[in-house]
Amino acid sequence: MSDYKKMAEDNFKLGYNCAQSVCLAFLDKINLDKETILKLSSSFGGGMGRMREVCGAASGMFIIAGLLKGYTLPDDDNAKGKHYELIQKMAEEFKKKYGTIICRELLGLEKDELKSPVPSKRTEEYYEKRPCAEFIKTAAEIIEKIIIE
Repeated sequence: MSDYKKMAEDNFKLGYNCAQSVCLAFLDKINLDKETILKLSSSFGGGMGRMREVCGAASGMFIIAGLLKGYTLPDDDNAKGKHYELIQKMAEEFKKKYGTIICRELLGLEKDELKSPVPSKRTEEYYEKRPCAEFIKTAAEIIEKIIIE
């Protein structure tokens, strides 16, 4: 297992959300301090504020892609297109493995399970039931494969 995948998984086991876990693993590659990257990625856990939309691991992957390969000029359609192509490629890699980037679909949740903003307690049972650590490791692997290498 790569160092980034291991760090991302370890971050999750420390209690960071999926997006934070991925982003924090790549702290050595980005020009931000730990507190800033944790705050920046904090809204994306639980599929965006626990709404179970886009997977936090995938969101973290996209945040890192933006920080490392993003564009800055509002009228540079070429740069935008290249960046969006990168994001779509990363999303496709994730989808190849799991079929979706949507949190509720990845977790097999029903609509009535989506109501509470309160995060689940992190217990041994939680970690055994939740496949999130695998999604986080995959996101780190995709970043390494497509951006870092």
